[in-house]
Amino acid sequence: MTNILVTGGAGYIGSHACKALKQAGYTPVTYDNLVTGWEDAVKFGPFERGDLSDRARLDEVFAKYQPVAVMHFAALSQVGEAMSEPGRYWRNNVCGSLTLIEAACAAGCLNFVFSSTCATYGEHDNVVLDENTPQEPLNAYGASKRAVEDILRDFGAAYGLNAVIFRYFNVAGADPKGEVGEHHRPETHLIPVMLEAIDGKRPALTIYGTDYDTPDGTCIRDYVHVCDLVDAHVLGLKWLEAGKESRVFNLGTGSGFSVREVIDASRTVTNREVPYSEGPRRGGDATKLVSGSVRAEKELGWRPDRSKMDQMIADAWRWHQTGHYEK
Repeated sequence: MTNILVTGGAGYIGSHACKALKQAGYTPVTYDNLVTGWEDAVKFGPFERGDLSDRARLDEVFAKYQPVAVMHFAALSQVGEAMSEPGRYWRNNVCGSLTLIEAACAAGCLNFVFSSTCATYGEHDNVVLDENTPQEPLNAYGASKRAVEDILRDFGAAYGLNAVIFRYFNVAGADPKGEVGEHHRPETHLIPVMLEAIDGKRPALTIYGTDYDTPDGTCIRDYVHVCDLVDAHVLGLKWLEAGKESRVFNLGTGSGFSVREVIDASRTVTNREVPYSEGPRRGGDATKLVSGSVRAEKELGWRPDRSKMDQMIADAWRWHQTGHYEK
């Protein structure tokens, strides 16, 4: 068996990655502390419960499964929380990742796929980001992810660790077959919050700001279908298996969708009205944040074919109606 250690494999993106890995002929080994993940989401390989800070536990798992690579998703990722509790983010995201990277190198597992974020770029409003955009993170979430990127670079120079790093903005949709999906408590992401409002599980969606310099006055964000995203991660793994050098790839559509466009698409897909209210802008929100993916398309052969808003909402809606985790 070709085992891949997937940290955060019980979470939203990680569970989809495990399915993609299984379909590609790998055995995903989920390592997760279940703080934000769900054991019910672990369906495609063995589960090992543990924390990134527990070096002894990591060593035990590396010895047991002898993975050929690590796919690292585990992280705290709420920007608001990162602003109010920066220490928690530095401790979990940076110290935890450092412990993981040290354990991987000690075990001779020198291929590493890292799920980073476009939050490392900071506020570059109304431009299409690429891998050469200056990294100027605005909060502990983006800064912690950039720090892990730096650690990977240094361990590459010292120990021959090879890494593929992916940066992206918003992830949406769900497995079309409904085996896994997005399930956060509490939910903060636009599309699932909107679907909860449609379904009566919350009073209404709030649109924060309607006076942006965009065609409809609402801010624009880039969205990538979760299945497109994890396909890129599998391509990144194959890139490393082919002996290619460490590389950074942005993943995005290069255009994005406004909040009102998301609402309009959901109305078409679900055939239901979206209850919403209009509120003031939130501090720090940019007008337009989008990323290109020219390098990933050219070098990895990646295509975000599912990242159309109607498909992302349709898959999310199917999961929202039928999918849930109990524990």
